[in-house]
Amino acid sequence: MSDNYGSIMKEGLWDQNVVFAQLLAMCPTMAVTTSGTNGLGMGLATTVVLVVSNILVSMIRHTVSSQVRIPVFVVLIATLVTVVDMAMNAWLHDLYKVLGLFIALIVVNCAILGRAEAFAVKNGVAASAVDGLAMGLGFTGALTFIGLIREFLGAGTLFAQASNLLGPAFAFLEIKLPGYGGALLMILPPGGFAILGFLLAGKRVMEQHLAEKAAAQAAPVAA
Repeated sequence: MSDNYGSIMKEGLWDQNVVFAQLLAMCPTMAVTTSGTNGLGMGLATTVVLVVSNILVSMIRHTVSSQVRIPVFVVLIATLVTVVDMAMNAWLHDLYKVLGLFIALIVVNCAILGRAEAFAVKNGVAASAVDGLAMGLGFTGALTFIGLIREFLGAGTLFAQASNLLGPAFAFLEIKLPGYGGALLMILPPGGFAILGFLLAGKRVMEQHLAEKAAAQAAPVAA
């Protein structure tokens, strides 16, 4: 069992980030990140499924045989997604209408089944819950960040309609840049791919800089 929760969090948030490192879930990443609000809502819904599925998979890992574990995991994930879909329809109906089919497509998000197979089936409940939370928050952060950039460049707003889609408590997030009409390209799919490409390049440059800095600090000690 892995008990290094700090390392697990770092893996999910940065080193093995679903979008920026593994390049998984590209369909929702490109489709729903036309605004920060959409990205935040989709990310949080996926996080709930990730955490609960990891916990349940970890609990039944000694009960389900290896021959049928994949079908069992898929059914489990599909059930959780159905519950999340119904809950959003009941309590966040406006956001539910905006995200539409992409909520149901959480079932085929490779990251969820991948974490169940790669981590939860091999580790205890607590570690699996932390892994699901880290992966989910990393995914949420990526979707929200991409959505905010595309929204700001494309419409001159930040978290537009957050109060309508997420509830009145999120009204303080809404920002509008006066006098800026926006660039439509940023909201269209080509803009999404362009933003993702620049962010991936920035992450790579940052990682190389940190690696060089760490190597430079370790060099005198080695000598």
